[in-house]
Amino acid sequence: MRLNHLHLHVSDVGSAREFYERWFGFKEQVQHGPIVFLRDEGGLDLALAPDSDAGALPSWFHFGFRLDSIEQVETLHTAMLGAGVEIRQPFENWGDLAAFRCVDGDGYQIEVYWE
Repeated sequence: MRLNHLHLHVSDVGSAREFYERWFGFKEQVQHGPIVFLRDEGGLDLALAPDSDAGALPSWFHFGFRLDSIEQVETLHTAMLGAGVEIRQPFENWGDLAAFRCVDGDGYQIEVYWE
């Protein structure tokens, strides 16, 4: 058994869809009413629901994507910086863990890491 579904409320479904498709390889699977469902290569479903006032999350809340190498983490960090994606915590490499945190257009913190 593993986690296979994440549901986010977003201010603009189209912009959120583009963000997750561009940076994390999701592809649109289906739309049920106003909710768009994306899926990544690992089978994680990401539901994006329109909501102009989703409310604030605790500052510690985040979700993450584990990549296959330190180089992939660093390459994505560099590409996101160049594209103007907000980086909340810069790239750090501790030898057995490399990570950074970015923020999507709705303020969700996303950790990108390798360990």
